[in-house]
Amino acid sequence: MDPHLDPFFELSMDCLCIANYEGYFLKINPAFVELLGYSEAELNSKLISDFIYEEDKERTASNRNNLKNNKPLINFENRYVSKSGKIIWLHWTAIPVEKDKLVYAIAKDITHKKELENERISHLSKLSEANDKLKQLNYTTSHDLRSPVNNLISLVDLLDLSKIEDQETLKILSYIKISAEGLNTSLNAYVEAFKQKNILDEKLELIHFNTIFLKVQNSISALIQKSGAEFQLDFSNLERVHFNTAYMESVFLNFITNSIKYSRPDVPLVISIISDKKNGKSIFKYSDNGLGFNMEKVGHLIFKLNQRFHGNEDSKGVGLYLVYNHVTNLGGSINVDSAVNQGTTFTISFNA
Repeated sequence: MDPHLDPFFELSMDCLCIANYEGYFLKINPAFVELLGYSEAELNSKLISDFIYEEDKERTASNRNNLKNNKPLINFENRYVSKSGKIIWLHWTAIPVEKDKLVYAIAKDITHKKELENERISHLSKLSEANDKLKQLNYTTSHDLRSPVNNLISLVDLLDLSKIEDQETLKILSYIKISAEGLNTSLNAYVEAFKQKNILDEKLELIHFNTIFLKVQNSISALIQKSGAEFQLDFSNLERVHFNTAYMESVFLNFITNSIKYSRPDVPLVISIISDKKNGKSIFKYSDNGLGFNMEKVGHLIFKLNQRFHGNEDSKGVGLYLVYNHVTNLGGSINVDSAVNQGTTFTISFNA
């Protein structure tokens, strides 16, 4: 190494290293040694993969193969296990030098950032659960109050008013009946409104699929370009549908970014998006040829909050939860079909 660069290497707060194509560290700076807790000799004596968290080994190996094919590694995150057993999240930038069969890499410790993200997701999960309970309580209370109110109306109807001579009493009874009937009408209306409230609260408009796609594509153009994703679009049979614009943008955004995150490193990413009319229903079908997942094991968890299926570096377990709620809150439905290394297909049926 150039002696002029030694201070930079030795004093850097980030983790710097040089590795060979066989998968061993050749040189490691003090910051890296201190972070992992191993001596430099210990780190040099074992394969790099031995220090990687078990769940991240396969994904890391796939990306290491890309380095050996002279492709730089940017914005890659994985977990290492320190000598004390602590899990450490690292964010990597690595550049291969093919003629020397070496990889020069910089890693930042982002463990604290990951812990904050997990805490945020935990709070979101708790808030969502509390909100669902409050909604259910409102609905149950409104629904259950109708029975005693109807009972009160029936009791008033059972009274033989001809036997009551006091006009003041008759007037009070008539007011009781009117009040009970009014309360019953209000409760019925409230229960029905509660069922439909998500539809009523959101603005429905005529959205064009291609317009939404182009807007989202433009917003993440750098990410799409870097991924090399190929899009196969067909909106000819159904160009537009009544939906919420912001929701549809979120659907496109989450689907596309998930496809890029969970693409197979050995296969060019192909994304198919088709809209159609079938049996009187407006259908939107999104497919990719990515990693996919085992439907028998995790199919029932796909749209749950805080669920992750590949241990990807920036997966938060929120995207598909949001997509599901966007669709179902507006009266639609969404289904998923997938297989490991065969890709995933999402099918949305719109209410409007």
